[in-house]
Amino acid sequence: MRWILIFWALPITILGTWYGLSYNDINFGYLILSRQMNEFVFQLYGQILGIPAEDIPGLVLRAIVVDTVLLFGVIAFRRRRQIADWWRRRQVSDEASLARDDSLSSAP
Repeated sequence: MRWILIFWALPITILGTWYGLSYNDINFGYLILSRQMNEFVFQLYGQILGIPAEDIPGLVLRAIVVDTVLLFGVIAFRRRRQIADWWRRRQVSDEASLARDDSLSSAP
């Protein structure tokens, strides 16, 4: 499971870092981080896909959100018994603390 999370987070982190630095033209002297490269990459993807280049960052963001929801849904499904046990323990401890607070507030 750890490897799935690593292989999920690593590309998102790299893409997000590249996009943030190149969009703001913080290039540290590297062409790949320049604003011109950002615009070139999105123009190229836009031409390949036949859509406006301005739409691509939003589509990528939506894809990342959908992938994230699916990944964490699979993880939650695989760990559903542990999550259910945790939830039951939490409910019992909440009820105990409420009962303790009620007994303290009703004492003279």
